[in-house]
Amino acid sequence: MPTDLVVVLPGIMGSQLMRKGKPVWGPSAGSVIQAVTSFGQSLQELQLRDGIGDDHPQDGVEPAGLMPELQVLPGIWTPVKGYDKLMNRLRSLGYRDVSPDPEAPPGNLLALGYDWRLSNRYTAQWIAPRVEKALARWKAQGGQYANAQLVFVCHSMGGLVARWYIEKCGGAAHTRKLITLGTPYRGAAKALEQLVNGVHKGLGPLSVDLTLFARSMPSLHQLLPEYACIQAGNNLAKTTEITVPELSTSMASDAMRFHTELQNAETARPASLNSTYAILGVSQATPTTARISGGQVHLSDSYRGENLAGDATVPVVGASRADVEMDSNTLRHVPDKHGNLQRNKAALDELEAILTARRIHVRALGQVDAEADLPELILAGQPLPIRITLENDHRAAVLVTVTDEGGNVKTRRVEPPVTTSIDDLPPGAYTVDVTGLSPGSRIAPVSSTVLVWPSR
Repeated sequence: MPTDLVVVLPGIMGSQLMRKGKPVWGPSAGSVIQAVTSFGQSLQELQLRDGIGDDHPQDGVEPAGLMPELQVLPGIWTPVKGYDKLMNRLRSLGYRDVSPDPEAPPGNLLALGYDWRLSNRYTAQWIAPRVEKALARWKAQGGQYANAQLVFVCHSMGGLVARWYIEKCGGAAHTRKLITLGTPYRGAAKALEQLVNGVHKGLGPLSVDLTLFARSMPSLHQLLPEYACIQAGNNLAKTTEITVPELSTSMASDAMRFHTELQNAETARPASLNSTYAILGVSQATPTTARISGGQVHLSDSYRGENLAGDATVPVVGASRADVEMDSNTLRHVPDKHGNLQRNKAALDELEAILTARRIHVRALGQVDAEADLPELILAGQPLPIRITLENDHRAAVLVTVTDEGGNVKTRRVEPPVTTSIDDLPPGAYTVDVTGLSPGSRIAPVSSTVLVWPSR
């Protein structure tokens, strides 16, 4: 059995939230549309008060487990699939779940849900006693476990929580490794669009509520890009260097301090670099810079005239520490979307290699990266456009598979570069997979999620 204790931290929206024993954000017996609608009805109660900073709202909301299935709120971050495959891979390596029963044998796999509305500073302080208590119990076995340490496996925003715990809450003394999957180390331009432009129009009664709810969350502001990304004449400016409509100046400034303080702490502790492993999504069209016009943010996939791509949510320029070059061989590149990295086989192979420190076959020689560009949200009655390209203008047929929540499948064979269209999709959530035509294909698979919202 592995000797260290692994802590799994999900991204924003990746934890179930409960109030008085009832879920206010969690798995639903119905469709994703029903779940989003149900959650939307309670948004006014979950909206945080102005000026909450790093505090807790004392509103009775408590985090529960990780989301096992698809989680999506239109206008707040991006659709993310569940964490079941990640947890199962870790269990297959010999990690054993930590049990809440004090009489049960100690475990070394701790999945921690947290209140993702709140500041990442607050959450880092909140996880500290929980991870350290589990570690102390694991180490108390003695023998080979006496020198055990923490290994964080984090998806998306969970990596920001772990970094703050390690650098600012004394966690460095207990931590051996930080492994991240799609963490926006330097933020993502997409968060800027969501905070400024608000929710996709046409979502009926949810439109205003979701926008106000999003703008109340310190966590979402801490996903704002730390790097200069807003066009200002011939230059690029940071969010704190230019007036951005609808963006809270105080919350944006505090978010910038969050990133700056983290970077300074990591720089002051050189050992942090050698213990950090970033697995990032690549080869997908990704918003990287922004232009402000007419009170709205308009995103662009290019950075200083160059398309750097990313995982369709977190651009490559924001997907690693500021002191790591984007072409560094320490970064693990996986061609897939942000919401599927924690389930992608190649990413999980990379994770296993880091955890076991043995050579794992990850990527076949000659693999061809695919890019699948499609919207995350459309209204019922609208066609779903899917643009597919292969790297270096490679020519090969691919299979497009569209799967609904009931497991019903539509397939289409196409030859990139091509834009194809899927029509007449009923309201619901769909997974769109782009793969090679055979199991042994050289095409790297890419998985996307799209939500088809009722038009009325």
